[in-house]
Amino acid sequence: MTLVLGGARSGKSAHAEGLIEALPGPWRYVATAQGYDEEMRARIALHRARRSGPWETVDAPRDLAGALAAVPPGRPVLVDCLTLWLTNAMLAGADLAAETDALVAACAEAAGPLVLVSNEVGLGIVPDNALARRFRDEAGRLHQRLAAVADRVVLMVAGLPLAVKGEGPGAARATGEGR
Repeated sequence: MTLVLGGARSGKSAHAEGLIEALPGPWRYVATAQGYDEEMRARIALHRARRSGPWETVDAPRDLAGALAAVPPGRPVLVDCLTLWLTNAMLAGADLAAETDALVAACAEAAGPLVLVSNEVGLGIVPDNALARRFRDEAGRLHQRLAAVADRVVLMVAGLPLAVKGEGPGAARATGEGR
């Protein structure tokens, strides 16, 4: 399991796609975004258009643990992105501790290569409202839980992958190719 973290437009999604595409297909893309407005629908369309080859997309804006449990053994999986999943869970009033426990368990039990993408939101200023502070804190806790069970953790900065944890594919690809 590889956790790819980074800020907005850091190259994390493209890097994660490259990690999965280096493996034999077919590949499963588990999407958590929901197209509530035109701008978000355009972002989703760009992500879909960028992927070629044997990609299968599964939409899982809320039941991410269930979507991971349903993956055929050995199938490489990319989840993009955890912070959108967290947003969906928070807006639904979900029990975040229980859902995080289920997600961490599903990731630990994955029967094939798994790459998770998430926004690192804890590097900026302290937000000025309670909801944003709660989101930042919940994202940080989620990332810590997943990083603890991940084989590799990569931080994307300006299109460059920086190995935070682990060796091998995903952590050692500091090529600067800017996929």
